[in-house]
Amino acid sequence: MGLNETPSSERVHIGFFGRRNAGKSSLVNAVTGQDLVIVSDIKGTTTDPVYKAMELLPVGPVLIIDTPGIDDEGALGELRIRRAKQVLNKTDVAVLVIDGTLGKTPADEALIRVFQDKQLKYILVYNKSDLLAGVPVPASVGDHEIYVSSTTKANIQALKERIAALALTEEPKLRIVGDLIGPGDLVILVVPIDKAAPKGRLILPQQQTIRDILEADGVAVVVKEFELREVLERLAPLDKKPKLVITDSQVFAKVSADTPLDIPLTSFSILFARYKGFLLQAVQGIKVLDELEAGDRVLICEGCTHHRQCDDIGTVKLPRWMKNYTGKELTWAFTSGVEFPEDLSPYKLILHCGGCMLNERELRYRQKCAQDQGVAFTNYGTIIAYMQGILKRSVALFPHIAAELEPEERQGTQGLSRAY
Repeated sequence: MGLNETPSSERVHIGFFGRRNAGKSSLVNAVTGQDLVIVSDIKGTTTDPVYKAMELLPVGPVLIIDTPGIDDEGALGELRIRRAKQVLNKTDVAVLVIDGTLGKTPADEALIRVFQDKQLKYILVYNKSDLLAGVPVPASVGDHEIYVSSTTKANIQALKERIAALALTEEPKLRIVGDLIGPGDLVILVVPIDKAAPKGRLILPQQQTIRDILEADGVAVVVKEFELREVLERLAPLDKKPKLVITDSQVFAKVSADTPLDIPLTSFSILFARYKGFLLQAVQGIKVLDELEAGDRVLICEGCTHHRQCDDIGTVKLPRWMKNYTGKELTWAFTSGVEFPEDLSPYKLILHCGGCMLNERELRYRQKCAQDQGVAFTNYGTIIAYMQGILKRSVALFPHIAAELEPEERQGTQGLSRAY
């Protein structure tokens, strides 16, 4: 990702759905103005979701998603349908493409019910209007319906405007940290640089947090974990106390020890849990950690598919730290990227990353799946802070969240502290 590019997780996700040969791919090409997707009269040409990041005025940065047909056949077809339905979990606006020469089918009606169940904003697009003897005038026949032709480009601009109207919202979007600081406030970000760090760049949560601080007219100071104490000592005579210290969760214990109690402290992971809308659930879910028994299954979910290093936090460090904390031999399962099990019943706890690569809707979907199936759900930063006995301090910025915790947290064991 280039420094000037909007991350996919921050873009409005617009999914195109429909039966095979309804003209989804042709319509995607018409809306994007590019030959993005292979078009063919052969059914099932689109075999996997196709993603295209672009600008769609007046919305701004969007992610266009073309999906396989919802009426595919055979064992492979079932897999393609499942992939298409997975896209719904991250979709902000759904476009149902209907073959205008055939009209709505039972498969289309079923998908509309899914849109409604998921409370998705959607529009029905009757494609191939150039092949119809007559098209309703106006071509838009309701708030949710419009006739277009991907061949002649008839009504394509009107469709883009309709999509934009659905995508735009008056709801204020949460800030990562900008709502917690004011102009001129100093924020120190503690960023370890180790073998797992990407060469030549910061990871996405760090980039986005710095940008949010600057947009709030704050001052961002970035240090390594062993530099924090000296920086704080240099600032003290200048009467320039930081408004906030934000740390990578992997060095939470050291940063907490080096940060005076009168300076608020939190982590990138905790801030992103709030930003993505599930911090309250993450704090509530942490309580199950003290109830785990030997053999209990824990699912660790990564939102990205990065190359795993020998001391990877998700697959190596967290299992080790949790074993040290609980004293129990637990059973582990791992997922990454778009993969997320529909059946969560085998698990006692789901432990998710900060979710910087996933949009808010998909993370809320995952949290809701866990809630509906009675499985505790938390994230990396929350569980690390809890095991270190500093979670209450780390969420003190959010009093309604801190109120969920017991007055005295259980303290991490000496063995756990050594493990860090």
